[in-house]
Order: sequence, then C-alpha cells, then structure tokens
Amino acid sequence: MHGYDFMNGWGHMSPVMWLFMLIFLGLIAFGLIALVRWGFNRGNPPLSERPDSPLDILKKRYARGEIDGEEFERIKKDLE
Repeated sequence: MHGYDFMNGWGHMSPVMWLFMLIFLGLIAFGLIALVRWGFNRGNPPLSERPDSPLDILKKRYARGEIDGEEFERIKKDLE
C-alpha cells in the first residue's frame, strides 16, 4: 500500500508541479516587492513634477546664454 511519505513528500512532485510552484512563489515575491516600493513612493511626486533646484535653474540660465561663466561660478559658489 502506498501512503504519504512525510520524509520524502516533496520529492514525488512532477517537474511541471515544481515549475508551477516556482512561478507562484515568484509572483508572490514580485507582488511583495511592488507593494513595498509603492508604499515608499506614495508621498513623493514623480520626477517630472518636482521643481528644479536652484543649481538646475542656474545651469539652464548658463546654457541659454543668460549669464557668462564668471557669473555662473560666482552664483554657484554662493549656492554651495
């Protein structure tokens, strides 16, 4: 008579069952990671909606030619 072998119960699973079990565990891990990331990012606006830092504004002004290199360095030093 064949009964359940408690010591070797997992060894009798077919390869297809192992594959489904690994996929299922992977989905659970993915879901947990996504949930944690979502929880940490809830209070932060997306990067595209964040205002520019003063240094970013200074770099843009220099790139547009509104200020020269000397003025850029002077203002940059003041910001630091």
